[in-house]
Amino acid sequence: MKIATVTLRPCTQALSDPEWKFARAQVPQLDGWVLSLSDDDGHQGLGYCHAIPAISTHGAGAQAGLEFLAPRLVGRPVDDLAGTMEEIDATLAFQPTVKAAIDMALHDLLARRLGVPVHVLLGGKLRDAVTLSRILPIKAPEAMATQAEQLAAEGYGQLKLKLSGDMALDVQRVAAVRAAVGDAMTLTLDPNQSYSAKQMISAFAKMECYDIALIEQPVPAADIAGLALLTRTLPVAIEADESAQTVRDVFRLVSERTVDVINLKITNLGGIRRFLQAVKICEAGQMGCRMGAAFGPALLQAMSLQAASVVTRLPYASELSEHLHLQDDPFTPLPVERGTLTLPGGPGCGVTWRNPVA
Repeated sequence: MKIATVTLRPCTQALSDPEWKFARAQVPQLDGWVLSLSDDDGHQGLGYCHAIPAISTHGAGAQAGLEFLAPRLVGRPVDDLAGTMEEIDATLAFQPTVKAAIDMALHDLLARRLGVPVHVLLGGKLRDAVTLSRILPIKAPEAMATQAEQLAAEGYGQLKLKLSGDMALDVQRVAAVRAAVGDAMTLTLDPNQSYSAKQMISAFAKMECYDIALIEQPVPAADIAGLALLTRTLPVAIEADESAQTVRDVFRLVSERTVDVINLKITNLGGIRRFLQAVKICEAGQMGCRMGAAFGPALLQAMSLQAASVVTRLPYASELSEHLHLQDDPFTPLPVERGTLTLPGGPGCGVTWRNPVA
Protein backbone atom coordinates (compact mmCIF):
# COMPACT_ATOMS: atom_id res chain seq x y z
CA MET A 1 0.00 0.00 0.00
CA LYS A 2 1.32 3.44 -0.95
CA ILE A 3 0.82 7.08 0.00
CA ALA A 4 -1.83 8.43 -2.34
CA THR A 5 -2.33 12.06 -1.30
CA VAL A 6 -0.47 14.73 0.64
CA THR A 7 -2.37 17.71 2.07
CA LEU A 8 -1.04 20.74 3.89
CA ARG A 9 -3.20 22.99 6.07
CA PRO A 10 -2.35 26.03 8.20
CA CYS A 11 -2.83 25.74 11.95
CA THR A 12 -2.87 29.19 13.52
CA GLN A 13 -3.45 29.37 17.26
CA ALA A 14 -3.52 32.38 19.53
CA LEU A 15 -2.19 32.07 23.05
CA SER A 16 -4.62 32.65 25.90
CA ASP A 17 -1.99 35.05 27.23
CA PRO A 18 -0.94 37.28 24.29
CA GLU A 19 1.93 38.62 26.40
CA TRP A 20 3.51 35.15 26.82
CA LYS A 21 7.23 35.83 26.77
CA PHE A 22 10.58 34.14 27.20
CA ALA A 23 14.08 35.61 27.03
CA ARG A 24 14.34 35.44 23.24
CA ALA A 25 10.89 36.50 22.06
CA GLN A 26 7.26 37.24 22.82
CA VAL A 27 4.86 34.65 21.36
CA PRO A 28 1.31 35.99 20.84
CA GLN A 29 0.33 33.23 18.39
CA LEU A 30 1.60 30.11 16.62
CA ASP A 31 1.60 29.79 12.85
CA GLY A 32 2.20 26.07 12.36
CA TRP A 33 1.16 23.60 9.68
CA VAL A 34 -0.60 20.24 9.71
CA LEU A 35 0.54 17.65 7.19
CA SER A 36 -1.95 14.94 6.23
CA LEU A 37 -0.94 11.74 4.39
CA SER A 38 -3.56 9.32 3.05
CA ASP A 39 -3.16 5.86 1.54
CA ASP A 40 -5.25 4.18 -1.16
CA ASP A 41 -7.65 2.75 1.43
CA GLY A 42 -8.38 6.12 3.00
CA HIS A 43 -6.29 5.78 6.15
CA GLN A 44 -4.94 9.15 7.26
CA GLY A 45 -1.77 10.09 9.14
CA LEU A 46 -1.17 13.53 10.65
CA GLY A 47 1.96 15.47 11.54
CA TYR A 48 2.52 18.98 12.91
CA CYS A 49 5.17 21.41 11.70
CA HIS A 50 6.29 23.71 14.50
CA ALA A 51 6.97 27.27 13.31
CA ILE A 52 8.15 29.90 15.79
CA PRO A 53 10.88 32.05 14.20
CA ALA A 54 12.92 32.43 17.38
CA ILE A 55 12.90 28.67 17.95
CA SER A 56 12.43 26.63 14.79
CA THR A 57 11.44 28.38 11.56
CA HIS A 58 9.11 30.97 10.10
CA GLY A 59 5.67 29.83 8.97
CA ALA A 60 6.39 30.66 5.33
CA GLY A 61 9.69 28.79 5.50
CA ALA A 62 7.93 25.75 6.93
CA GLN A 63 5.33 25.88 4.17
CA ALA A 64 7.99 26.10 1.47
CA GLY A 65 9.88 23.12 2.88
CA LEU A 66 6.76 20.97 3.12
CA GLU A 67 5.58 21.90 -0.37
CA PHE A 68 9.02 21.08 -1.77
CA LEU A 69 9.04 17.63 -0.18
CA ALA A 70 5.37 16.71 -0.66
CA PRO A 71 5.72 15.34 -4.24
CA ARG A 72 8.45 12.97 -3.05
CA LEU A 73 6.03 11.36 -0.60
CA VAL A 74 3.36 10.43 -3.13
CA GLY A 75 3.73 6.81 -4.22
CA ARG A 76 6.05 5.86 -1.35
CA PRO A 77 5.18 2.58 0.45
CA VAL A 78 3.37 3.28 3.71
CA ASP A 79 5.51 0.74 5.59
CA ASP A 80 8.85 2.07 4.28
CA LEU A 81 9.10 4.69 7.00
CA ALA A 82 12.86 4.49 7.47
CA GLY A 83 13.57 4.51 3.73
CA THR A 84 11.28 7.48 3.16
CA MET A 85 12.91 9.53 5.92
CA GLU A 86 16.39 8.69 4.65
CA GLU A 87 15.38 10.03 1.23
CA ILE A 88 13.87 13.14 2.81
CA ASP A 89 17.09 13.78 4.74
CA ALA A 90 19.12 13.40 1.55
CA THR A 91 16.80 15.70 -0.41
CA LEU A 92 16.62 18.71 1.91
CA ALA A 93 19.31 19.94 4.29
CA PHE A 94 18.40 21.21 7.75
CA GLN A 95 14.69 22.09 8.34
CA PRO A 96 14.26 19.59 11.22
CA THR A 97 10.76 20.79 12.12
CA VAL A 98 9.59 20.16 8.53
CA LYS A 99 11.10 16.67 8.63
CA ALA A 100 9.54 16.07 12.05
CA ALA A 101 6.07 16.77 10.61
CA ILE A 102 6.67 14.20 7.86
CA ASP A 103 8.07 11.67 10.32
CA MET A 104 5.05 12.09 12.62
CA ALA A 105 2.59 11.72 9.76
CA LEU A 106 4.33 8.58 8.51
CA HIS A 107 4.21 6.99 11.97
CA ASP A 108 0.58 7.98 12.43
CA LEU A 109 -0.45 6.66 9.01
CA LEU A 110 1.26 3.28 9.43
CA ALA A 111 -0.07 2.86 12.98
CA ARG A 112 -3.64 3.68 11.92
CA ARG A 113 -3.38 1.30 8.98
CA LEU A 114 -2.24 -1.47 11.33
CA GLY A 115 -4.83 -0.52 13.95
CA VAL A 116 -2.26 0.03 16.72
CA PRO A 117 -1.00 2.99 18.76
CA VAL A 118 2.17 4.68 17.55
CA HIS A 119 4.10 3.41 20.57
CA VAL A 120 3.73 -0.17 19.26
CA LEU A 121 5.82 0.83 16.23
CA LEU A 122 8.45 2.13 18.65
CA GLY A 123 8.76 -1.12 20.60
CA GLY A 124 5.87 -0.78 23.04
CA LYS A 125 5.06 1.49 25.94
CA LEU A 126 6.90 1.35 29.26
CA ARG A 127 4.39 3.62 30.98
CA ASP A 128 0.75 4.57 30.59
CA ALA A 129 1.18 8.19 31.67
CA VAL A 130 3.78 10.87 32.29
CA THR A 131 3.94 13.49 35.01
CA LEU A 132 4.06 17.04 33.73
CA SER A 133 5.86 20.29 34.36
CA ARG A 134 4.25 23.63 33.50
CA ILE A 135 6.03 26.74 32.27
CA LEU A 136 5.78 30.19 33.86
CA PRO A 137 6.50 32.86 31.22
CA ILE A 138 8.46 35.98 32.06
CA LYS A 139 6.36 38.45 34.03
CA ALA A 140 6.64 40.56 37.14
CA PRO A 141 7.47 38.43 40.21
CA GLU A 142 3.98 38.87 41.68
CA ALA A 143 2.27 37.80 38.47
CA MET A 144 4.46 34.70 38.17
CA ALA A 145 3.70 33.83 41.78
CA THR A 146 -0.05 34.13 41.17
CA GLN A 147 0.14 31.84 38.14
CA ALA A 148 2.28 29.37 40.08
CA GLU A 149 -0.37 29.20 42.81
CA GLN A 150 -3.03 28.43 40.22
CA LEU A 151 -0.99 25.65 38.63
CA ALA A 152 -0.16 24.14 42.02
CA ALA A 153 -3.88 24.06 42.80
CA GLU A 154 -4.45 22.17 39.54
CA GLY A 155 -2.13 19.42 40.75
CA TYR A 156 1.16 20.11 39.02
CA GLY A 157 4.20 19.10 41.05
CA GLN A 158 6.90 20.77 38.92
CA LEU A 159 7.14 24.26 37.48
CA LYS A 160 9.68 25.83 35.13
CA LEU A 161 10.37 29.54 35.54
CA LYS A 162 11.45 31.47 32.47
CA LEU A 163 14.16 33.98 33.38
CA SER A 164 15.27 37.14 31.60
CA GLY A 165 18.95 37.55 32.45
CA ASP A 166 18.24 40.49 34.79
CA MET A 167 19.83 38.94 37.87
CA ALA A 168 18.13 41.03 40.55
CA LEU A 169 14.70 40.64 38.99
CA ASP A 170 15.19 36.93 38.31
CA VAL A 171 16.07 36.34 41.96
CA GLN A 172 12.86 38.14 42.95
CA ARG A 173 10.89 35.93 40.54
CA VAL A 174 12.30 32.74 42.04
CA ALA A 175 11.72 33.98 45.60
CA ALA A 176 8.12 35.00 44.87
CA VAL A 177 7.22 31.70 43.23
CA ARG A 178 8.78 29.62 46.00
CA ALA A 179 6.89 31.62 48.63
CA ALA A 180 3.65 31.10 46.71
CA VAL A 181 3.88 27.32 46.18
CA GLY A 182 5.67 26.13 49.31
CA ASP A 183 8.46 23.61 49.77
CA ALA A 184 6.86 20.58 48.11
CA MET A 185 6.87 21.99 44.55
CA THR A 186 9.85 21.14 42.34
CA LEU A 187 11.21 24.27 40.69
CA THR A 188 13.41 24.40 37.60
CA LEU A 189 14.77 27.46 35.82
CA ASP A 190 15.13 28.29 32.13
CA PRO A 191 17.09 31.46 31.31
CA ASN A 192 17.04 30.57 27.58
CA GLN A 193 20.71 31.49 27.03
CA SER A 194 20.44 34.87 28.79
CA TYR A 195 23.38 34.45 31.20
CA SER A 196 27.10 33.91 30.88
CA ALA A 197 28.55 31.08 32.94
CA LYS A 198 30.01 33.41 35.56
CA GLN A 199 26.80 35.42 35.76
CA MET A 200 24.85 32.21 36.35
CA ILE A 201 27.22 31.17 39.12
CA SER A 202 26.69 34.54 40.79
CA ALA A 203 22.92 34.41 40.32
CA PHE A 204 22.64 30.86 41.64
CA ALA A 205 24.42 31.90 44.84
CA LYS A 206 21.40 34.14 45.49
CA MET A 207 18.83 31.54 44.29
CA GLU A 208 20.19 28.40 45.91
CA CYS A 209 18.24 28.95 49.13
CA TYR A 210 15.00 28.49 47.17
CA ASP A 211 15.76 24.84 46.41
CA ILE A 212 16.25 24.72 42.65
CA ALA A 213 16.27 21.26 41.06
CA LEU A 214 17.60 22.05 37.59
CA ILE A 215 18.77 24.92 35.37
CA GLU A 216 18.05 24.61 31.65
CA GLN A 217 20.33 26.21 29.05
CA PRO A 218 21.55 29.21 31.07
CA VAL A 219 24.29 30.13 28.55
CA PRO A 220 24.34 30.64 24.76
CA ALA A 221 23.93 27.46 22.73
CA ALA A 222 27.46 27.62 21.32
CA ASP A 223 29.05 28.02 24.77
CA ILE A 224 29.71 24.34 25.41
CA ALA A 225 32.62 25.22 27.68
CA GLY A 226 30.28 27.41 29.74
CA LEU A 227 27.82 24.56 30.17
CA ALA A 228 30.64 22.27 31.25
CA LEU A 229 31.90 24.86 33.76
CA LEU A 230 28.44 25.16 35.31
CA THR A 231 28.04 21.37 35.46
CA ARG A 232 31.34 21.05 37.31
CA THR A 233 30.75 24.04 39.58
CA LEU A 234 27.12 24.20 40.65
CA PRO A 235 25.42 21.68 42.98
CA VAL A 236 22.35 21.54 40.74
CA ALA A 237 21.52 19.65 37.55
CA ILE A 238 22.46 21.54 34.40
CA GLU A 239 20.36 20.78 31.30
CA ALA A 240 21.12 21.41 27.63
CA ASP A 241 18.31 22.49 25.32
CA GLU A 242 19.33 24.86 22.54
CA SER A 243 22.77 23.20 22.59
CA ALA A 244 21.12 19.87 21.65
CA GLN A 245 19.64 20.55 18.23
CA THR A 246 20.87 17.41 16.45
CA VAL A 247 21.70 13.81 17.30
CA ARG A 248 25.35 14.72 16.75
CA ASP A 249 25.01 17.49 19.35
CA VAL A 250 23.57 14.98 21.81
CA PHE A 251 26.43 12.57 21.18
CA ARG A 252 28.97 15.30 21.91
CA LEU A 253 27.23 16.43 25.09
CA VAL A 254 27.00 12.88 26.39
CA SER A 255 30.48 11.73 25.38
CA GLU A 256 32.11 14.83 26.89
CA ARG A 257 29.87 14.76 30.00
CA THR A 258 29.09 18.43 29.39
CA VAL A 259 25.74 18.48 31.22
CA ASP A 260 23.67 16.35 33.58
CA VAL A 261 20.43 16.25 31.56
CA ILE A 262 19.43 16.85 27.94
CA ASN A 263 16.08 18.32 26.91
CA LEU A 264 14.88 16.43 23.82
CA LYS A 265 12.10 17.43 21.39
CA ILE A 266 10.94 15.60 18.30
CA THR A 267 10.48 18.95 16.55
CA ASN A 268 14.10 19.98 17.09
CA LEU A 269 15.63 16.65 16.20
CA GLY A 270 13.69 15.99 13.01
CA GLY A 271 11.12 13.45 14.17
CA ILE A 272 10.47 10.45 16.35
CA ARG A 273 13.22 8.32 14.77
CA ARG A 274 15.92 10.90 15.52
CA PHE A 275 14.44 11.50 18.98
CA LEU A 276 14.80 7.82 19.84
CA GLN A 277 18.37 7.79 18.54
CA ALA A 278 19.16 10.65 20.90
CA VAL A 279 17.42 8.86 23.78
CA LYS A 280 19.52 5.74 23.22
CA ILE A 281 22.72 7.81 23.27
CA CYS A 282 21.67 9.34 26.60
CA GLU A 283 20.79 5.93 28.00
CA ALA A 284 24.07 4.40 26.85
CA GLY A 285 25.97 7.26 28.48
CA GLN A 286 23.85 7.10 31.64
CA MET A 287 22.75 10.69 31.17
CA GLY A 288 19.29 11.91 32.07
CA CYS A 289 16.94 13.07 29.33
CA ARG A 290 13.62 14.88 29.39
CA MET A 291 10.78 15.34 26.94
CA GLY A 292 10.86 19.09 26.47
CA ALA A 293 8.21 21.62 25.56
CA ALA A 294 7.25 22.31 21.96
CA PHE A 295 4.28 24.61 21.57
CA GLY A 296 1.59 23.21 19.34
CA PRO A 297 -1.87 21.63 19.29
CA ALA A 298 -2.95 18.39 20.95
CA LEU A 299 -1.63 16.51 17.91
CA LEU A 300 1.97 17.48 18.69
CA GLN A 301 1.60 16.69 22.39
CA ALA A 302 0.00 13.31 21.62
CA MET A 303 2.86 12.38 19.29
CA SER A 304 5.39 13.47 21.91
CA LEU A 305 3.54 11.44 24.54
CA GLN A 306 3.70 8.33 22.37
CA ALA A 307 7.46 8.80 22.08
CA ALA A 308 7.90 9.55 25.79
CA SER A 309 6.04 6.37 26.72
CA VAL A 310 8.87 4.18 25.39
CA VAL A 311 11.74 6.00 27.14
CA THR A 312 13.27 3.82 29.85
CA ARG A 313 13.83 6.59 32.39
CA LEU A 314 12.45 10.11 32.71
CA PRO A 315 14.00 11.58 35.87
CA TYR A 316 12.22 14.91 35.48
CA ALA A 317 8.63 15.76 34.60
CA SER A 318 7.85 16.14 30.90
CA GLU A 319 6.60 19.34 29.29
CA LEU A 320 3.63 18.13 27.27
CA SER A 321 0.78 20.29 28.52
CA GLU A 322 1.51 23.60 26.83
CA HIS A 323 -1.37 22.99 24.40
CA LEU A 324 -3.71 23.87 27.26
CA HIS A 325 -3.09 27.60 26.91
CA LEU A 326 -3.47 27.64 23.13
CA GLN A 327 -6.79 28.55 21.53
CA ASP A 328 -8.59 27.07 18.53
CA ASP A 329 -7.09 23.61 18.78
CA PRO A 330 -8.38 21.69 15.73
CA PHE A 331 -7.84 18.29 17.35
CA THR A 332 -9.75 16.24 19.88
CA PRO A 333 -8.87 17.12 23.49
CA LEU A 334 -5.88 15.65 25.24
CA PRO A 335 -6.90 16.20 28.87
CA VAL A 336 -4.52 16.62 31.79
CA GLU A 337 -5.61 15.39 35.20
CA ARG A 338 -3.79 16.49 38.37
CA GLY A 339 -0.57 17.15 36.53
CA THR A 340 -0.58 13.86 34.62
CA LEU A 341 -1.07 13.09 30.93
CA THR A 342 -2.32 9.59 30.09
CA LEU A 343 -1.83 7.81 26.79
CA PRO A 344 -5.04 8.04 24.77
CA GLY A 345 -6.65 4.89 23.46
CA GLY A 346 -7.17 3.98 19.83
CA PRO A 347 -4.83 3.62 16.87
CA GLY A 348 -2.23 6.12 15.74
CA CYS A 349 -1.27 9.00 18.00
CA GLY A 350 -4.69 8.94 19.69
CA VAL A 351 -6.16 12.27 18.59
CA THR A 352 -8.13 13.20 15.46
CA TRP A 353 -9.56 16.26 13.77
CA ARG A 354 -12.46 17.75 15.74
CA ASN A 355 -14.23 18.38 12.43
CA PRO A 356 -13.20 15.66 9.99
CA VAL A 357 -11.75 16.90 6.73
CA ALA A 358 -11.19 15.13 3.47
